[in-house]
Amino acid sequence: MTTRLRDVLTKMTCLLAQAGIDTPARDARALMARAVDKPADRLTLMLDDPIDLAAQSQAEALAVRRGAREPLSHIIGTRQFFEHVFRVSPDVLDPRPETECLVRAALDGAFTHVLDLGTGSGCILLSLLAARSASSGIGTDVSFDALEVAMSNAAAIGVEQRAMFLQSDWFSAVEGRFDLIVSNPPYIAAQEMTQLAPELAYDPRLALTDDGDGLSAYRQIVPQAKSFLEPGGRIILEVGWRQGQSVARMMQDAGYGQVRIRPDLDGRDRVVEATLG
Repeated sequence: MTTRLRDVLTKMTCLLAQAGIDTPARDARALMARAVDKPADRLTLMLDDPIDLAAQSQAEALAVRRGAREPLSHIIGTRQFFEHVFRVSPDVLDPRPETECLVRAALDGAFTHVLDLGTGSGCILLSLLAARSASSGIGTDVSFDALEVAMSNAAAIGVEQRAMFLQSDWFSAVEGRFDLIVSNPPYIAAQEMTQLAPELAYDPRLALTDDGDGLSAYRQIVPQAKSFLEPGGRIILEVGWRQGQSVARMMQDAGYGQVRIRPDLDGRDRVVEATLG
């Protein structure tokens, strides 16, 4: 009896739904596309096509991994973020839609030289460089493996000539001044880690939490950034939804001006920005 793609896709969707995946049909299609090496939007035209045993086995194995709550992006190796597709791996934080709020905030103003602290996949820095062709920037990370992912993304997007990457613990290896400093630091408090979605267990713990109150990175970044910002330069930081006021007070106490908290699409505090001078 011939097994058709439609039958396997239906089976995968049911498995993912039973596992509690929020978007089982979408995820099943993405995994099937990976298994048969076709674009996901072509699957509709292939539903009645026979599927060979090797592709079927691979598709079902991928569905089992997703059912175990391994992130879809880790399985297929990429994540759509802002206007580009980024390579991701277990070495980097999986880019999330709420971080696009930081990118949009940065693009609301002018900049030519950007510093991205804790760059991970490079999704923030590279999105900004791609949007501003006259800009250049540096991405730092303590993880060399993460920097390798970021460098591959810079080449894929075509901005590798304008992006430099440094292995650095925040500002430790950084020199010079910038008119824009951005960061999505680890801001989840240790006591909140057990409440996270199962998929987050696959992200690097160092990129998620400071194993403290979730604010230690800001205590380092906010005061030190003043020595690396040009007069009038901006600092823009992603925050947890209950941290906006705390980080805004840090910026005010450090002497920054024009401190502003921006919400995400759900109306929760997501980005705090300020200006030097």
